[in-house]
Amino acid sequence: MLVLAACTGGSDKEESTTMSEEELVKHAQGIHERVITLDTHCDINPNNFTEEKNYTERLNTQVNLPNMEDGGLDVAWFIVYTGQGDLTDEGFDRAYKNADDKFKAIHRLCEEIAPDRIGLALNSDDVRRLTDEGKKVAMIGIENGYPIGNDISRVKEFYERGARYMSLAHNGHSQLSDSNTGERDSVWLHNGLSELGKQVIAEMNKWGIMVDLSHPSKEANMEMMRLSKAPVIASHSSARALNDHSRNLDDEQLMMLKENGGVVQTVAFKSYVNGEKNSANSDRWNEVLKEVGESMGFKVYASRAEMGELSISERRAYFQQYRAMRDSLRPIYADQVNTEAPPVGVADFVDHIDYLVEKIGLDHVGISSDFDGGGGVFGWKDASETFNVTLELVRRGYTEDQIAQLWSGNLLRVLDDVQAIAKELQAGE
Repeated sequence: MLVLAACTGGSDKEESTTMSEEELVKHAQGIHERVITLDTHCDINPNNFTEEKNYTERLNTQVNLPNMEDGGLDVAWFIVYTGQGDLTDEGFDRAYKNADDKFKAIHRLCEEIAPDRIGLALNSDDVRRLTDEGKKVAMIGIENGYPIGNDISRVKEFYERGARYMSLAHNGHSQLSDSNTGERDSVWLHNGLSELGKQVIAEMNKWGIMVDLSHPSKEANMEMMRLSKAPVIASHSSARALNDHSRNLDDEQLMMLKENGGVVQTVAFKSYVNGEKNSANSDRWNEVLKEVGESMGFKVYASRAEMGELSISERRAYFQQYRAMRDSLRPIYADQVNTEAPPVGVADFVDHIDYLVEKIGLDHVGISSDFDGGGGVFGWKDASETFNVTLELVRRGYTEDQIAQLWSGNLLRVLDDVQAIAKELQAGE
């Protein structure tokens, strides 16, 4: 028999009860089928959004329609991500083209490739309508405001193209905001937001785009929360108190987010969830691959620096052979490695959810994966395993209503608030 017990969390959970494992799984499956599951961060490659190759197939991606259907993931926020480049006219032009390609790819999937299986949602009513129709749901977030360039009118353009959240920086300072990566060298460009960044926050409030705190610096995030007239989100961040990484939010930011009425979408990114555990598992894998590889006559380099005088073509050939060897050995040695150095798993991820719920309250916590952008933990390695998150929440005593809030209710509530405030701001002009 298995005890389903209430645990800490800042809200009333189910009282302790006794269920068999079979009963508990069946109970969790019922909840998973009834709630709307929503993941706020799934990266994309436009090459996977063509007539010849697309998400109707079981591609080698963590998110695609078959995986979403298998795992019961209802809503995926597809990301218009742009890596940080030069703050020049040429850099801005390249960034805009990249964003344009990704917007077009998402619309192509929903409007031309698979409109019978997935639709684009622009608000919470769309989400509920599409799920009631039995379709999967796509939403659009922008990771890095770099493609705006110096043209603030692009905020409205991106809204009209379906964007419903945007961060002002990624890894590297943008023209709008400092990045969390400034913690590495204490070099900052704006000491928070630039003047243009402040104007962009106001413009996002006006048009109904949620302000995203994931990736900008702490000072920029605090400034955004002070300036924003609407609740904000952190689309894919976890708790810094549990894992000291600059991409996670510390308690000061979390408390300010609570006062703002926002939501932090806890992210299942291994190195953000438990860096020490992830490093130990990774190191053990590297040891095994080196031992086995060298027994096969294949030299495994510990770092790029060790490659010394290898030419570019020789390095490419090495990495191709290394990946092939790694992929062939993983199934053989997975149990051994994971026993010797357990991987970061769903339970570690839900530890962050528990901490956040306890710290700022259940109304301000959600769920994200960062799939196809480096995310995923053991047990939730792709969208097909989404049920395992619900199962772990059930094991910890979260009720169906609470799980519904975590999976989608809180995020959609913030979206509703942001869009209502936008209407007020537009009407007040």
